[in-house]
Amino acid sequence: MRRIIKGLLWIVFSLIPIALLASVLAYIWFARSVTPATGEATLAGLSAPVSITRDGNAVPHISGSSVEDVLTALGFVHAQERLWQMEMNRVAGQGRLSEIFGDKTVSTDRFIRSISLYESAESSVAALDAEDRGKIDAYVRGINAFIESAPPSFGSKYSPEFVILGHAPEKWTAADVIVTLNLMSVSLGANIDDEVLRLKFARLGMSDAEITDLEPPVAGDTPPPLPDLRQILGLSSGTLKAGASDFERRYASLNDVMSTGASNNWVVGGARTATGKPILANDPHLGLSAPGIWYLAHLQVKGKDGAVKNLVGVTLPGAPLVLLGRNDRLGWGFTNTGSDVQDLFVERINPANPNEYQTPQGFRPFDKKRVDIKVKGGSNVSFDRLVTRHGPVLPADYRGLDHYMPDGTVAALSWTALAGDDKTISAGLRLWDFATVSDFQNGMQDFITPMQSIVIADVDGSIGMIAPGRVPVRDPANQIMGRAPSPGWDAIYDWKGFIPYGELPRVNNPAENVLATANTKIVDANYPHFLTFDWDEPWRLERIKTLVYGANQQTLETNRKVQGDVHSNGYAALLPVMLQAIKDRPDVDQGVVTQLSGWNFVEDRTRTEPLLFNAWLRIAIKRILEDDLGDALPSYWQAHITAMLRWLGPSPARDWCDDRRTPEKESCGDILALSLQDAVRDLETRLGSDRKSWTWGVLHYAYGAHRPFSQVSPLERLFNITVPASGGAFTLDRGKSSYGDEINPYRVTHGTSYRGLFDLADLDRSTYIQTTGQSGNVFSSNYRDFAEKWANTEAITIPTDEAVYQDGLLGIWRLKPQK
Repeated sequence: MRRIIKGLLWIVFSLIPIALLASVLAYIWFARSVTPATGEATLAGLSAPVSITRDGNAVPHISGSSVEDVLTALGFVHAQERLWQMEMNRVAGQGRLSEIFGDKTVSTDRFIRSISLYESAESSVAALDAEDRGKIDAYVRGINAFIESAPPSFGSKYSPEFVILGHAPEKWTAADVIVTLNLMSVSLGANIDDEVLRLKFARLGMSDAEITDLEPPVAGDTPPPLPDLRQILGLSSGTLKAGASDFERRYASLNDVMSTGASNNWVVGGARTATGKPILANDPHLGLSAPGIWYLAHLQVKGKDGAVKNLVGVTLPGAPLVLLGRNDRLGWGFTNTGSDVQDLFVERINPANPNEYQTPQGFRPFDKKRVDIKVKGGSNVSFDRLVTRHGPVLPADYRGLDHYMPDGTVAALSWTALAGDDKTISAGLRLWDFATVSDFQNGMQDFITPMQSIVIADVDGSIGMIAPGRVPVRDPANQIMGRAPSPGWDAIYDWKGFIPYGELPRVNNPAENVLATANTKIVDANYPHFLTFDWDEPWRLERIKTLVYGANQQTLETNRKVQGDVHSNGYAALLPVMLQAIKDRPDVDQGVVTQLSGWNFVEDRTRTEPLLFNAWLRIAIKRILEDDLGDALPSYWQAHITAMLRWLGPSPARDWCDDRRTPEKESCGDILALSLQDAVRDLETRLGSDRKSWTWGVLHYAYGAHRPFSQVSPLERLFNITVPASGGAFTLDRGKSSYGDEINPYRVTHGTSYRGLFDLADLDRSTYIQTTGQSGNVFSSNYRDFAEKWANTEAITIPTDEAVYQDGLLGIWRLKPQK
């Protein structure tokens, strides 16, 4: 027995030090993959030396003698700091995620490969002129220079994701850059989902009035009645075919790509500011991730003639652009316009020949190509990619389409983002040179997708807006108008060209001295062209108008407070209606009712009321609609205000509150009372019975999800970035949750991805912040160091004066030309 004990003790005391040593060595190996602050490299293609100075916030100040040299250095820096993020975007755009992650991502790859996203990018590269292609190639050289560089003597050159997954990046190409940008169009193109929703509602037998209750237009829009899709498309009526929601879940990984977008921007003219010069604000709302989508940078070109040009703002790793920011004379900010640039067409298959589909002129063969998807750890998945005269045919199971499409049909997608002549990147490459608002407005002709509402201000005091993008023109006889899938065999529904660039929305120096957009309607009744009927609800724009339009002597700080505003005027409209419906009922928690009755509609993370109300609203929407929508509920289940006011109002198109599954006739008060009871019980289950601990920020936290380790325990604790967050779905400081996530229905998956404030009196006083940190390497101290600042609506400056940013710098990299 003694020998056994001695043997065990020897094993324990021998193996523990070995394990500890292995852990230390592994840590050193991974830690050395963090980019050192100081270094040097020799790069082919440089015409002169370039310096990369990382300031105290790890923001690179890249200075060179030509735009091409600076873009080469930017590519090198992006690869140093964010190569895994770039690789995920590139591989997603190529439809090759399954080569890394196996069968879980096959559906996503099949969708991307079906729409030929990468082939469209290759066509776009071919359409570029030599000068723009040269700039993109210069950027790509920088990326590949890092990929080809030697690793450290002991340690990984690449961040831990590459090592853990055993993946090595391929060299980049110009098409990889374009597809990275095209993924933004995929993310911001939400109309396809609106069309699928209306198809579901029609398949359930709903009338136009009932569908309008669920998808109401904004005030001032008067869409024509939606034709009966059952008749026009040959749809069946009744409950959806079993399993539709299961097929929707197959595309869960696609949600990482198609996260949708919303944003705020505004510009205040000098007549309303303390300095007499404009102030511009921008905060795009996108899916949150770790690292954040944006990378801050300062690019500087020092010409031989002594002239200096600067670009400062957020870049998208994988692209050679400062997408949102300023140059030496201008500031600009984007919001997604939300124009309807996608149409689904139901194509009838020839019953006598499955290789043909019906057109106005008769049957025509599908264009067909065999596609193979390589799957890690499994067999290849092959399918025939079909294309009609309208565009690519979507996978039959996309969002469960085949469960409610007519038999003998497929769905084809027309989308401006798939255009082979898309030269949007060329518009971005001109941002160095614009000097006035008019320059900017007149210089966006190449901007195709995604259509953006861009506010601009210049140092001379002008302000303006332009919404560039390619928008289809539809036939006046087309009564569907992009709201639902259309019959592909009827030429009335075909696109009739595009809105001319000179007729796109544009404003200059308005009388109010303020311009703002927030994804809701940007044109008045006099605008001659159709953009969309699916504008966002107007609550954020109305709040901007309340806080900004009437204010004078505005400063950067007053506008920062507006960016951080978390008052929900949408909930201010809805909550009193809900409370009135349960007034004096004995079956509700009067303590909760009293607390909500005294709420000021501020969704502060330290308050209890926003948690109570969002929990109540979440359950109420489910209880009101689950009998009506069935399997269609999950894709609709989110916070709705305008629609909810219709359901609870005096004349809804149907009695939404009555539960059709019961013999009793329930009132809205009955359903809301039950919902409040359910909500309180649910919060007790999640947080315990001590209601003093029920604060919004406990469950409503910004969830920067890492791809893919947010799905891997315990790695998600290391790689994810979370921070308690104020705000909600309809506040200016936005924090949108996913009600359908039963485990974490309140955590913020979609929110403010970046805040920029630009002072045209002194552009170096402008401020910036993104959600996480500059580094994409979890072992870096700059991986999550912005998160608290971002949550507290704080920001940093990025001066262009070398004497200023040298103070507290982290280090300098020097890139030299290869001789």
